[in-house]
Amino acid sequence: MALLRDRPYPSSHFLVDFGDGKAWAVSGGFSEVIFPEFVITSGAREARVQTPSTDSILERQRTHLILKRGAIGSLDLYDWWNETRLGKAPKQRMLKVHLLADDQRTVVMSWHFTNVRPVALAYSPLHAVETGVLIETLELAFDRMEME
Repeated sequence: MALLRDRPYPSSHFLVDFGDGKAWAVSGGFSEVIFPEFVITSGAREARVQTPSTDSILERQRTHLILKRGAIGSLDLYDWWNETRLGKAPKQRMLKVHLLADDQRTVVMSWHFTNVRPVALAYSPLHAVETGVLIETLELAFDRMEME
């Protein structure tokens, strides 16, 4: 499905699709997707003890898919994270990230993630003297990624 052209596509037109029919809804409007490094390893990774430090945060960012959006009052991400935290295993979910052409409708590339599950939920700081947007960030583990 990837559409080849003479110049690179901009990274600003994309769609996050959880397969729930809400990809075009306001709650599906993510402002940033941070892809992990897709690394080929030869065998199992060595187990190591991690402490809460910059190193462990960077390690998570290299292995998890990160989604960010402006908070709009929807609790869908929190609810999913909370169900996972409480051990109420949600159904296996698939997530697709679609890169869109300049018309913002035509899909030119897609990343398909299987068995996605939340591992961290975060919110940007609240500042009484600033007018910035409150950002919610969801980190997702996944089993596999394929592109088309």
